[in-house]
Amino acid sequence: MTHPLALARTARGMTGVDLAREIRRAAERRGLRSGADKQRVNKWETRGVKPDADSQMYIAEVLGIPAGAVDPRSWPHWLPGVGGMVTPLGPASPVPALREALRTTMERSSRRTFLTAISGSALVTLASTWATTETWALTREPAHGTKAVGEELVALLEETSARLTAQATEQRQHTAPLVDALLTTVTDIIDGSRYNRPVKLRLHALAANLSQTVGWHRFDYGLHAEASQYWIAGLHSAHTGGDRDMGAALLGDLAYQASWRDDPRTAAGILERALSGTRHPAAQSLLQLRLARAQAAQGERRATLRALDAAEHLLDVSSGDPVPAWCAWMSQADLAVDSGQALLDLGDTRRAHELIRQGQNLLPTSRAKTHGVFLTYQARSHLNLGEPERAAAAALEALQVAHRIGAPRCVELVQGLIPRFEAHSSIEGVPELLALAAT
Repeated sequence: MTHPLALARTARGMTGVDLAREIRRAAERRGLRSGADKQRVNKWETRGVKPDADSQMYIAEVLGIPAGAVDPRSWPHWLPGVGGMVTPLGPASPVPALREALRTTMERSSRRTFLTAISGSALVTLASTWATTETWALTREPAHGTKAVGEELVALLEETSARLTAQATEQRQHTAPLVDALLTTVTDIIDGSRYNRPVKLRLHALAANLSQTVGWHRFDYGLHAEASQYWIAGLHSAHTGGDRDMGAALLGDLAYQASWRDDPRTAAGILERALSGTRHPAAQSLLQLRLARAQAAQGERRATLRALDAAEHLLDVSSGDPVPAWCAWMSQADLAVDSGQALLDLGDTRRAHELIRQGQNLLPTSRAKTHGVFLTYQARSHLNLGEPERAAAAALEALQVAHRIGAPRCVELVQGLIPRFEAHSSIEGVPELLALAAT
């Protein structure tokens, strides 16, 4: 297995010689000397030799990792998550995780490296750590940075974030770069400013929310490696901010992505751990619904039905706390359609079709992207019932909605059904669908 240090330097376009040279320069800036050379770097990466504490500090500086993230005792685990690995949770981990996520976007833009998907085992391990570790909200960190940040600036950032993230889907292609820039600003403030504990919690909550939004932007465009890095970064910030429900939300997003990428086993492993750490019934309902989808994809009928029952019950449970914003959209429409999808995977086609149709009728017109996704589910259920004409009508409408609002993930769903329509090319509506899908 390639050593994390080799992965980290390679991701930054550095050879062993480059890394050794920059380590020596880092030492010189402190008026010190380092004996780092190509051979010593090779020993660190291939022979299990552990750099001393000073060398680790120089390595962190060269890789752009804050000194607070360096724990010489845990070498090499404090190195950034690359090549299928994950930045471990810790009191000083949010900034490195955020920087790692932001770096993935910069490197895609400059085409410097190919991003490797994070392994399912690494994600389940991260979820297990989150579920069994207390949050860092009460951790007292030493003051750092030269510029103080107060509540007025944070309020402005929060208001800006709320306005940007509330935009309709068709507007997000224009606002997405602004959300990226806002997350970069918040990361810089967390990393280089002074603030009191209440401001710290708000900044981390803001970073978590922005990371979730950016992650969904990447996911919708099929940039899965980037999406997972942003959701992981958000998880670190939520953990530092003491927000268990937001942490569960971000794990739920990672699980949804795993299901989407045909890895329901990983999805179920993440969700089981997320459910153990979240509190609000609405949050638990959504996670149970996603768990049911993952279990159904594995053919686990009894477990699926149990999770669906739990999701339905929890959605109706009242709580003294407000519903978290990230799952406030969860409704009977979502419950019906996703329950139908789970039953469709289990082969209960007619009942599944009925639930999907009910959910479509309940969905508010304002949720255009969800409407398009639901239409693809409806098309699939019509195909399973042997009704290609109705299936074509639903798929065509889904594709038209997706093109209108700019929803590539919905387009991908329809494209996945196209091979099944090719056998019905003489059926009304199918030629039009095939023509639009080919554009």
